[in-house]
Amino acid sequence: MTETSPVRAEGWAFLTNHAHVLLAIARDPDARLRDVAEAAGITERAAQAIVGDLEEAGYLRRERVGRRNHYEINALARLRHPAEREHGVADLLALFGPRPALDGGS
Repeated sequence: MTETSPVRAEGWAFLTNHAHVLLAIARDPDARLRDVAEAAGITERAAQAIVGDLEEAGYLRRERVGRRNHYEINALARLRHPAEREHGVADLLALFGPRPALDGGS
């Protein structure tokens, strides 16, 4: 693969759809579900099911604010797989979560 060739999106990936949804919500806790789905590259229905999974497992909390949802991530929760249990959601967010704005950059 050359530097200019695009990376193929199909096939396997290092992060699961659950991780992609969690990261999309971390980047915008007030995002509409359709925007979360688009950011994760999945259907809105799949995103809705994943949000339900994450909420049920204690990784996030959903609060209704007017006509929209606001999500709050439990950064203290531990990752589920035995190989990563010593790491928490905070570690995942530190690697892939929202990036702080750069001062004075152009």
